[in-house]
Amino acid sequence: MNEGFTVYFENRIMEALYGKSFADMQALLGLEDLKETIAELGDTSEDTHLKLNLANRDPDDGMTDVAYEKGHFLLLLMENTFGREKFDAFLKNYFQRHKFQTITTEQFIKEYNEELIQGDSAAAKKIDINRWVYGPGIPANCPVIVSERFNAVNATVEEWKKDVPAKNLDTKNYTSNEWQRFIRSLPEEVSKDKMKELDDAFHFTASGNSEILGVWFEHVIKSEYEPGYAALESFLVNVGRRKFCKPLYTFLSKTPDGIELAKNIYSKARPNYHSVTRSTIDEILEWK
Repeated sequence: MNEGFTVYFENRIMEALYGKSFADMQALLGLEDLKETIAELGDTSEDTHLKLNLANRDPDDGMTDVAYEKGHFLLLLMENTFGREKFDAFLKNYFQRHKFQTITTEQFIKEYNEELIQGDSAAAKKIDINRWVYGPGIPANCPVIVSERFNAVNATVEEWKKDVPAKNLDTKNYTSNEWQRFIRSLPEEVSKDKMKELDDAFHFTASGNSEILGVWFEHVIKSEYEPGYAALESFLVNVGRRKFCKPLYTFLSKTPDGIELAKNIYSKARPNYHSVTRSTIDEILEWK
């Protein structure tokens, strides 16, 4: 739940700064990441529980975005069920009581039942906290978020698929969230010519935003778009977050040429990676 609170408050801050439509985009990107992680782990895997069983395991085995994103959506479900005013009052009291302390999952659930649910059986059933904390996957009552701004991005990508030149697309006021959705919505296979067209119009390879680069480089690898290789190497050498490294090295490892490129990059990058990242990439590349 700790990580879930992190994302929940990040989104509240984004909403206060940039508006609810921006925060909704942020939440949906997180949900997409969560779905990918659960697909990788398996939707019945115990590692998709909010409370993990790490007995006799390396705690780093639990380092996925399940805690962050699934935890966030559980808190959002609580807010939606009780209303922000009541939920904020609960949170303020909760943090005041437990500042500078740690508590267990079971202590949190006990306090949730006593201070927030307060005997409201309908609300307890609607949320079903045990299903979220001790069950796998994404529960069916996960909050649904609709983003008109993302719908507009999807429509723009469809225009491009129908051969509207990239330079003629209406992307003038796009935020980083919209660019991420744009790139994520591209076809699985994009020709090198189409990659160049997109890059010439939007300069993705030269972006200074790691979130945009992370999703763009996936297409660089899959399309074997060589003009992006130097920037890909620079990114992997200088940005060591497992969130970005794991998918990129995974895509590189799928072809002989990709493995060669990955090992060349990794030999330069590995000494500066965090041990958690090194452990993950060592396994992907069978590094010895």
